[in-house]
Order: sequence, then structure tokens, then C-alpha cells
Amino acid sequence: MTEFICTTWPETWQKLWHEAGFSTPSLIQEKVYDPLKEGRSVIGVSPTGSGKTLAYLLPLLGKVNPGAGNQLLILTSSQELAMQVTEVARTWGQAIDLMVQPLIGGANTKRQVEKLKAKPEVLVGTPGRVLELIKAKKIKSQQINTLVLDEVDQLLKEGQLGLAAKINQTLTKQAQRCFFSATANEVINEIQPLLDTTPLIIDVTAEDQSKGEIHHYYLDYPQRRIVDALRRMAHLPDFQGLVFFNELSAMGNAEEKLLYHGLPVATLASDQNKLARRGALESFRQGKVRQLLTTDVAARGLDIHGLPYVINTDVPLDKESYLHRAGRVGRMGKEGTVVTIVQDHSLKELKKIAKQLDITLEEIYLHGRALHTEAPVVIPEPVKHVKSKSVQKTSVKTSENLHTPAKKIKKKQKNRKDKGKRRH
Repeated sequence: MTEFICTTWPETWQKLWHEAGFSTPSLIQEKVYDPLKEGRSVIGVSPTGSGKTLAYLLPLLGKVNPGAGNQLLILTSSQELAMQVTEVARTWGQAIDLMVQPLIGGANTKRQVEKLKAKPEVLVGTPGRVLELIKAKKIKSQQINTLVLDEVDQLLKEGQLGLAAKINQTLTKQAQRCFFSATANEVINEIQPLLDTTPLIIDVTAEDQSKGEIHHYYLDYPQRRIVDALRRMAHLPDFQGLVFFNELSAMGNAEEKLLYHGLPVATLASDQNKLARRGALESFRQGKVRQLLTTDVAARGLDIHGLPYVINTDVPLDKESYLHRAGRVGRMGKEGTVVTIVQDHSLKELKKIAKQLDITLEEIYLHGRALHTEAPVVIPEPVKHVKSKSVQKTSVKTSENLHTPAKKIKKKQKNRKDKGKRRH
């Protein structure tokens, strides 16, 4: 591929490649380039942050004919990922006179239909909106000669599977199909029915060296005080973290409390409109927000340059969820930290996931405006010793005080009796 860059790429692409600071392609980019260029259907598997987007975009964009209408369709698992892929595709596509059109739910359908009249060569979208436009005959899917399912294992989960399969059925049998994800190898049985031929499986997970060092920790903290832990982390020097929740309700509650304390946080959730989601993500990327509270909607494919922390407020529901969340840090050689907040009952679940993923967990402690791998030393308060004599005196006095009234009463009663005897 390096030789290809030097000889046959357009000059505009060579310039973009070097301006981006790339020297050599990542392993997945190198391995899938020729098969994709040749039109083969490919399942590409590589670690998170290893450059999968460019791995499929560069060879596939190079095959697209300018001015020939819709040819390349890319489906993504979320609106955020669709917009991210759109930006990358536009950067490289516009350099060779290609138009790229995003088609996501939550956006104005009429505007999308108007832009489709310009016959963009590359379409990037979420399954629901793309299928809607195909049914309305606004997208001529018979013209699509290449389909990409980015984060394919997410797209083939219950709910998305039917949509993706229906879109696939509208394409010709000759169309090239491509499937990419860090965990695509786990859904090969689901992918096969979408194809009439046997796909080429390219899995570089074991060989890939692009991932930076990721430290995996757990923080033992009471469930009722999780917001307190987040508040304290927000004050750590140079802290910026993507904070994951398993439940939307817990995320909303945390946001309310953190904003009450005046902390710069935002949320990214599936029930927000497109503008709110885009604004939150942009503020986070610009460093205006120290914590972006989210669910697994942000665990797939999002590239936030140099992100130092991922915080799990709950143990993720499965190993795939943990893997993709953790994949937001340590991208393309960068270092990152994943902290999962646990209690006694959930630590066992986390250790099970760690064993499945073959990662090393270490306990971490939050004190003194820092995270420490060593437990804090608790210095007991000095005990004030009272002199024994004083104690005896006090106890004696107390004893005397307790018994004196009884003695006095008896004495008075005796005196009265004696006086009575004398009268008689």
C-alpha cells in the first residue's frame, strides 16, 4: 500500500495522507486494501482505534465514478458514527470530486430528499432512515454497487437486524458487501445469510500493534455516592472522561446533580434530538466539557482525539460492551485509562469480563484530588488519656453523690422517731 500511495494515488490524496501525519498504513488498512479494491466481499476485524474507517474508505472511494449517482452506501450503528464517517469520507471524497450525503434519523427528511436530487455518489446513514428513503424511491438501491456495514455486530442485533437485512435485499446480488467491527468475528453466522458467496475474513486482532497502553482499574465506591465520585474526578488535574451508564434514568439523575454543583458536563443519549447530540459531542471534543455522560450509544466507533479517561459507573452488561467502551481510549498508540466503579456484589462480574478479555485489573483509590494505586494510610486520631487519680476521684465523688441522699433520708427519719419517743 505504501508503494501505491507513491505511484498511483491522486496528488490530492498523497497530500492529505502526509498532512494527517500518516507514514505507513495500519495493519487492517494494509490487509484489506487490495481485496476491497478488487471488489471482494470482506469481513474486516481489528482492534478499536486501529483505523478501520480509512481501511474501507480509501479503496472503496477510489472505485467510485464521479457524476454517476449513488454507488457506495455505508450503514452505521448510530447517528454520531454516521456523522463522523461522513466527515472523513468528505475530506477524502471531495479531494477527488465526490459528493457525500449523510442520511440519519432525527434530521429533516425533506432536506435530505432535496440533496439526494444532486445524485451524491456516497451515502452514509443509519438503517431506519436509509430504508425509509429506499421505500420512498428517493434512493435507487439497484445502482448501489458496494454496501458497508460499519460496527456490523451492533447492526445485526435485534431491532437493527431486520432493517439492515431489508436494505441488503434491495441491492443486486452482484453488489460488493463489506463488514467491519472489532468484534465482527462473533457474528459471522449472522453475516452469512446476507451473502451469496463466501466472504474473505481478514482478522488482524492478534497481530495488530496500533493500540496504545490502556490501564484498567476498578474503584470500590458506594452505589449511593457514585455522583460524589464523579464530582471529585471532575476536579482532578487534566481530567476529561467519557462516563458510561447502563441506564438512562441514572444518567439523567447524575447530570442534574453535577450541574447543580456547577460542573461542566453534558449528556449524549439516544432520546435526544440531533442538534443536542451534536452540540454535546462538539463541546466535549473542544474541551469545554470535562465529562460527557452517555450510554452504549457512544461506545461504537467514536474517535475523540487523545481522550484520557473512560469511566464506567456500572459494570458493562457484557464483554463486548466493555471492549467497545474501553476502545474510546488508547487509540492509534495513545495511552488511556479505564475506571469501573464497583461494589462488593458487582466486582465479581467485572473480574469475569476481565478474564474473558484477558486484561489485568488493578484497584484504584480516589483521595487527595488524585487517583492512587496504593490505599491511603489512615492515621488514627490520638486518644486523650485521663490520669487515673482524677478518674478515681470522679468515680468516688459520683458514688458519694449517688448514695448521700439515701443516707440523709434515713438519718432524718431516725431523728423524727427519736423526737417522737421523747414527747411521750
